[in-house]
Amino acid sequence: MSAFLYGVALQWKLDLRNKGILLTYYVVPLLFFCFMGGIFTSINPTAKDTLIQSMTIFGVTMGAILGAPTPLVELYGSEIKKAYKVGDIPLWVGAANNFISAFVHIFLMSLVIFFIAPIAFHAKTPTNLPLYLISLLIFIVTSLSVGTVLGLFFKSTSKLTMVSQLIFLPSIMVSGIMFPSTMLPKVLQNLGKVFPATWGFEMMKQNGIIISTIFPLFIIITGAACICVWRIAKLKVD
Repeated sequence: MSAFLYGVALQWKLDLRNKGILLTYYVVPLLFFCFMGGIFTSINPTAKDTLIQSMTIFGVTMGAILGAPTPLVELYGSEIKKAYKVGDIPLWVGAANNFISAFVHIFLMSLVIFFIAPIAFHAKTPTNLPLYLISLLIFIVTSLSVGTVLGLFFKSTSKLTMVSQLIFLPSIMVSGIMFPSTMLPKVLQNLGKVFPATWGFEMMKQNGIIISTIFPLFIIITGAACICVWRIAKLKVD
């Protein structure tokens, strides 16, 4: 157990030293928050009611989809994988270390938005704080599950970047954080239901537990977990 925790701590430190990862976990999400937070609240004063949720959805999605998969590609697509096999270290350990490290980074970024938004933009804080935090944790886990799947399926960062962008951009545009999803055509509204960001935004806005909102996220988590187990098993024989 101590070796596993050491691996998590080491991955966390490596992420801090990786400029690309640092950009997607902290710099870009927080700059977007600082810039767009003022624009949103100036154009539409009612945006203050959901500013924390919308900016958090953006930051979590960026970190999980664009940032978290990269270390996995560098691990499983390089000679490091052979070192794991030689050292008799289970291949799932690398994915688990990256998942936990990314979770901590993204959660810290979300807390920065949570505490700064009311001060900088007079954003409304969630009335049910425990429920909001639980919703945030579920959404981070869901998004990172998708990011882990991406990281396990690509061996080059260039291909990963293209596919990640194809998931990230629609997630942001049709999830409802930029403008109400009801303004979109019905086809795009239905498309938005495929992405975790849409359900995460709805869940984080609520003051009570609604199963119909949480259930799709658990389906995504379960499906992603099964795919990850299958993919790691396949990597053992590659």
